[in-house]
Amino acid sequence: MNYIGLKTFTFREIERFLRTSVQTILSPLISAALYILIFGVVVGARIDLIAGVKYIDFVLPGIVMLNLINSSFSQTAFSLYFQRFARHIEEVLTAPISYLEMIVGYVVGAVARSVVVGIGIYILAVFFSAATISHFWLFLFYAISVSVIFALLGLLIGLWSDSFEQLSLLNTFLITPLTFLGGVFNSIYMLPEGMQIYVRLNPFFYFVDGFRYSMIGVSESNIWIGIAIILGLILFFGSIVWYLFKIGWRIRN
Repeated sequence: MNYIGLKTFTFREIERFLRTSVQTILSPLISAALYILIFGVVVGARIDLIAGVKYIDFVLPGIVMLNLINSSFSQTAFSLYFQRFARHIEEVLTAPISYLEMIVGYVVGAVARSVVVGIGIYILAVFFSAATISHFWLFLFYAISVSVIFALLGLLIGLWSDSFEQLSLLNTFLITPLTFLGGVFNSIYMLPEGMQIYVRLNPFFYFVDGFRYSMIGVSESNIWIGIAIILGLILFFGSIVWYLFKIGWRIRN
């Protein structure tokens, strides 16, 4: 293990999002503040308790999770694609670090960005009396592991994309819709019974619901199923990314 190389690569990824902090940090914070204000305060004042908690407390975990997902995905997808686009990837490939170390560097950078954004949103939520953590270690597990999943997915999209437009396709047509349909702003029991079945097939539902349980102690799913899905996705996407890096798919030509 080349610890110096790994540390250097990781710090470079962290420095990259810090240099563009207006876009990578400030922008999601403003977006989250608007979500909290509109849905949590304005709309929430006209909605009865959901699962025994105030609406703002119910929706906050989903808002945080939405931003964790977007931050980690964007970090790795844009970083890897731009290195391919600008031909900087050759510098990485010739560095004395393994493919696993490269992947770890990308992922840690993405998790760091997600954590910074998540902490910022949590601090904002304190001003609305909507920030609690019921199960700290579970909270940490969901925040980091879901960020890892979408960091790995971002690497796959960064390898696959041939244009900046393609980078946003998955986020626009899959990630955002499935996140919103995963119970960010509503309880699953507000939906018709027939639709609840399809929601339970949506892995994003387990991300949001598990994260909500870690914050306010309210869950509408089996937590262990959610944890199994998360670990399975990490192994699945991690194996694919490592294999594609190993064979040099779209990074050696």
